[in-house]
Amino acid sequence: MLVRTAVFKPANDLLAWLFQQAADRIDAAYQPKPGEVRKRREKLQVQGIFGHFTLERDYYYHAGGQCGHHPADAALGLTGSYTPALAKLICLEGADEPAFEKAEQHLKHTGGIEVSARQIQRVVQRVGTEAQAWQERPAQPGECDAQVLYVSADGTGVPMVAEALKGRRGKQPDGTAKTRQVYLGCVFTQHKVDAEGHPVRDYQSTTYVSSFQPIDEFGPVLRQEAIRRGMGAVKEVVLLIDGAAGLEHMGRDCFKGCVSIVDFYHAMEHAALVLAALIGKQHPEYKKRLRRWAKRMLKDKVQGLIEEVRLESASLAQAAAVEQELGYFLRNVERMQYGTFRAKGYFIGSGVVEAGCKAVIGARCKQSGMHWSKPGAQNILALRCLHNSNRLEDFWKYRLKGGFTMAASKTGGCVQNKLSVRQADIS
Repeated sequence: MLVRTAVFKPANDLLAWLFQQAADRIDAAYQPKPGEVRKRREKLQVQGIFGHFTLERDYYYHAGGQCGHHPADAALGLTGSYTPALAKLICLEGADEPAFEKAEQHLKHTGGIEVSARQIQRVVQRVGTEAQAWQERPAQPGECDAQVLYVSADGTGVPMVAEALKGRRGKQPDGTAKTRQVYLGCVFTQHKVDAEGHPVRDYQSTTYVSSFQPIDEFGPVLRQEAIRRGMGAVKEVVLLIDGAAGLEHMGRDCFKGCVSIVDFYHAMEHAALVLAALIGKQHPEYKKRLRRWAKRMLKDKVQGLIEEVRLESASLAQAAAVEQELGYFLRNVERMQYGTFRAKGYFIGSGVVEAGCKAVIGARCKQSGMHWSKPGAQNILALRCLHNSNRLEDFWKYRLKGGFTMAASKTGGCVQNKLSVRQADIS
């Protein structure tokens, strides 16, 4: 610790000098906008990864208003009083550690950086808002030389505070909800199959997007990500989702013309429901017949299974219950031709997005005792999506180059800042 302190002091002095020189150049070159008036030079205690230092920069206010700004702060990429390097590290720790208190301890013990858990939360929420806007930005078509590009999506519940659940229906006995659904989408590529003909996902090719918005708003966000990844240039696009009605509609609206596959493991779960309704789970033939369903579905025999079950249940009291469970298969026959899909070398299971729900969402937002506000969870997940997509550097470069502009709107005589994203994009 003594060595670290000795090394950090001259590094911090150098950083302070560099920042002050940059601030002086920025202020000297700044051209005030109409209505802006320079008031004075103000000091700010800035914190970086090597320590604290004082920065002096000009302050401008809006004539007739109460709010103003420091041009150098934005140009230097300061987040509050934190340097870009420290803000990036704070966001990385705050989004990845299971709690903000853990992030506080980790920063202190590994880097000698003292930032309170509360301050970490504030920085994460501020930058997370920009991260959410960044993943929803308009796409510029990307290039892709893969044989197949996969698009997958799923939804999972995040425990919420009471205020975020008001008026929402749920699965509790009284009809209330304890969680709120968040959608996670992923895009990944496949260049080859292995020696046995099984598809091989390209290493680190998976990118993620998340949203608490309804499926009809999430679908276009996922489509933009697919376009960004090269959906328009790739030879084959495969939409791999479960058979839920909302996801089915999303696929039809946003991925028309793509190969659509219902996840095989979800199909097997529904096969179990069909057999449970037909003969009951305690029947001695239940497991044997379930294995038979799996083998026949892998041979494109879904329609035959439906007809067999209908014939068997026609004279039984449980015929209506069986028919209801068969509805899942009736709606998805074309998307359950697993033998054909496997012969073409496609994935038939949505394990990638299922694992993403656990790693991206569950590991941070579904720990014991956690209850989130909607913005709190959304901003955390936006940063985690960037991290797990290996896009943190792209995001921070975009941010430091002024990719996020502040649109002013007057409220009660004071100018408030609202985040917007430029149409120009860095892929």
